[in-house]
Amino acid sequence: MLSRTILQPARALSLDEVQRAAPSIFAETPHAKLSGRYTLIPTGKVLEALHHEGFVPTRVMQTRIRNESGIGTAKHLVRLRHRDQLDRPATVDAIVPEVVLVNSHDGSSSYQLHAGLYRFVCSNGMVVADGCIGSLSIRHAGNVVDEVIEGVYEIVKETPRLIERVADYRATSVSDREARVLAGAALDLKYEPDKAPIGPDQLIVPRRAEDHGTDLWSRMNVVQENLLRGGLRGQSANGRRLRTRAVASVSDDVRLNKALWRLTEEFARLKAAH
Repeated sequence: MLSRTILQPARALSLDEVQRAAPSIFAETPHAKLSGRYTLIPTGKVLEALHHEGFVPTRVMQTRIRNESGIGTAKHLVRLRHRDQLDRPATVDAIVPEVVLVNSHDGSSSYQLHAGLYRFVCSNGMVVADGCIGSLSIRHAGNVVDEVIEGVYEIVKETPRLIERVADYRATSVSDREARVLAGAALDLKYEPDKAPIGPDQLIVPRRAEDHGTDLWSRMNVVQENLLRGGLRGQSANGRRLRTRAVASVSDDVRLNKALWRLTEEFARLKAAH
């Protein structure tokens, strides 16, 4: 009999934990550069309202900035999952849909909602590109809290299509040569052409045994983790040895994740055409 490893689902973060990791979520005043017309509606207030709807934070991220005056209002990201999903044990190949909320209180971002995926084999989290499931942008004006809640439900309603797309990727075989092509295109998303400190071969090396699949879904997740988490040995243009850096910017995290999803969609389309 084949046995399957059962993993404990991610747990909900308390609001205290969220505040320690990303204090700008609970900003009490907007950035000083903003005019009096800016309406401050703290992300923390939105999270409290979503909590009443059953959506809880499982991961938070705040952009690192050098200017200390902007730390309390910096751009931040919150991944949310419905509480029902937290009570279900999952196998290593399971995925769960999430909602990714992005906001800032320094004028650099409206409230943004994106569809996301959480993969239980690790703490990866994909953000789905607009082409698959629409993302929403909500201005800091009017009844923001109600609009965000409505937007969350709109994205959740469309997630079955996202799960179907993943099933298609799992059914698509990708050779090592094709994986290197995918990885080369992924490098161009993060680095300037011909200036990447690492090569495609490094991006397709799995970090764990469970990721040794040769389907498109497995290949994409390996590339995604290596690209975003960094830590790979490389060499700069002047020959200096280095390790690639993890993505620490909320904007870059979302941009790269969405671009990788679009790249994978196009890769799947080309595979199906041949």
